[in-house]
Amino acid sequence: MNNYIKSLLKGSVWVAMLLFICSCEDYLERTPESIISEEQAFQNFTNFQGYVEELYHCVPNFTLSNWVSSWNWGEDEIESTAGTFTFSYAVDRGNFWAWQVENGAGNTGWLDAPSVNNAPAANTNRDHHNKGLWPLAWYGIRKANMGLENLSRMVDATDEERQLIEGQLLFFRGWFHFMLIQYFGGLPYVDHVLPSDEQLTLPRLSYHESAERVAQDLKRASELLPINWDNTVAGSMTLNKNQQRINKIMALGYLGKNYLWAGSPLMNSVGTGSQGYHAEYCKKAADTFGELLQLVEGGETEYKLISFDRYHTNFYTTGQNWALPGGTEAIFRSPYYSANGTNWRISKQYKPTFMDEGDPTNFYPTANYVHANFGMANGLPLPKNVTQADQESGYDPHYPWKGRDPRFYAAIAYDGVKVVQGAIPGSNEEIHRHANLHTGGSYREVVTGSLSGYMTRKFSPLTANKFDRAYDWGASLHINVPYMRLADIYLMYAEATLIGYNGVGAASATFSKTPVDAVNVIRERAGMANVHNKFLGSVDTFLQELRRERAVELAFEGHRFNDLRRWMLLTEAPYTIKTSFEFERSGEFNTEDPTENRIVNMREEVIIKRNYSSKHYWLPLKLADVSLYQELYQNPGW
Repeated sequence: MNNYIKSLLKGSVWVAMLLFICSCEDYLERTPESIISEEQAFQNFTNFQGYVEELYHCVPNFTLSNWVSSWNWGEDEIESTAGTFTFSYAVDRGNFWAWQVENGAGNTGWLDAPSVNNAPAANTNRDHHNKGLWPLAWYGIRKANMGLENLSRMVDATDEERQLIEGQLLFFRGWFHFMLIQYFGGLPYVDHVLPSDEQLTLPRLSYHESAERVAQDLKRASELLPINWDNTVAGSMTLNKNQQRINKIMALGYLGKNYLWAGSPLMNSVGTGSQGYHAEYCKKAADTFGELLQLVEGGETEYKLISFDRYHTNFYTTGQNWALPGGTEAIFRSPYYSANGTNWRISKQYKPTFMDEGDPTNFYPTANYVHANFGMANGLPLPKNVTQADQESGYDPHYPWKGRDPRFYAAIAYDGVKVVQGAIPGSNEEIHRHANLHTGGSYREVVTGSLSGYMTRKFSPLTANKFDRAYDWGASLHINVPYMRLADIYLMYAEATLIGYNGVGAASATFSKTPVDAVNVIRERAGMANVHNKFLGSVDTFLQELRRERAVELAFEGHRFNDLRRWMLLTEAPYTIKTSFEFERSGEFNTEDPTENRIVNMREEVIIKRNYSSKHYWLPLKLADVSLYQELYQNPGW
């Protein structure tokens, strides 16, 4: 019997948390006035909100788990050869058991976390390195249920205050369940505090049954919560400090996402047997996203897309006194946990170690992902064979960095890009100033360098290196990649409306933009051409272009693995391979404009092929957990 999961579900963890917070000696020495009753704890908004605050600390920061964080598990990224302990390494080899601390992967996957100093694994303190979704979700669900069952004790409160408390509790209960079912499939839906003296019997629901329960909580939360806490009486007590408090937009965003996921091919296949989309769920998603976007474009919220010249502030800020990234575009983020700790490892995660003095484990974009998705500025993709010219798009394989989608330059560091801006001591170091990503280049060093011929620059400035040192305290580099941002909403709206209303030119019942309009909003922000007419002929044709757009805009933000899974593409070619781009420089090297550098002898080579079967569409549950009781059964094939 797994005592850990049983205690989370049945209450002993609450006692353990209290005993951890206070040593036994301190506990015995507490004065009588330090002990408060349940009536006091929940009687007014201030006390009850203090109880709710811990739920925010149950949200893991997926970019900061452990000292080397792995969160991209699709075909989009590959780790250096030093990274054999990461979850992404395990995923590439089909070992999905490694999401669990008990099964290895060095606790780098953020889905699980170990116990620390004999404390429960549901760590709700400020240690962002040891927060795992699995333990924190069950802890958070129980805490939300305890709060909901004590709402009647909130006697000294206004109706507004009661709604704020209830809305937050419902959101978190729904959010934690949603986050779990997207990885593991349908699970028991825990909507009450489970007694400690009863046998567990909650049935494992189907995915659609689970999604319906999630929807009930998130829909009610969206009705209770305000758009902006600053405009409430209770929120005025923390004026201008409410950006991350759960609001109506967050609830609508995840309600729509829950419906779209339920309507996606994988989730529909386990519910109905059909491997196509579920149109009705997609229609619900479209209308929910439409309601959100109508509020945004109607000027009723503070949310809007960040201008492209400040695109990087979606993910990091620097020189702004640790300002939280995301600005007006981030909808849902993990809490702020510390200052310099937010970048100390992640800022060094994308360059060879001779550039960053970090851990030798680094992560790089795969050539197959870059070539298949990041197209030209005129809106057209690259040819399938990137060694050949393409007259229609204007792609020239000898100058492959020319005329590309502006987001290519914002997200990808390619051969010749100037990385080090300042002085490099010693003449032998000068070679490192520009990214030597050609075959045999210094940035292709075998153990810590790029296997693929590309680097990521999306989440930290190029100057975060040992020469420019933009990661030092004085630079105040703050990195926080959001769970959900407004651009994602536009793209999910486009997908849901396309399928739910079955038309490229259709619109939802709540928002006038068509799927094409929604995609063009994102492209126009980047200075890109609109969707090309060649992709507007049918729902299926546009869907493929929409998926490519999603891969570009949301690249490396942790969405790809779940997108490939829900689209049932994870096991299909070409999504099962990871490749490198091999080439040589030719002619004079242009230090001012790397797009002018000519290359020859280019080819794409397979680094690894992932051998998957249908069981890999869901992560396996812990063996100890499925042994708790018969109704909690294992996922197929595991």
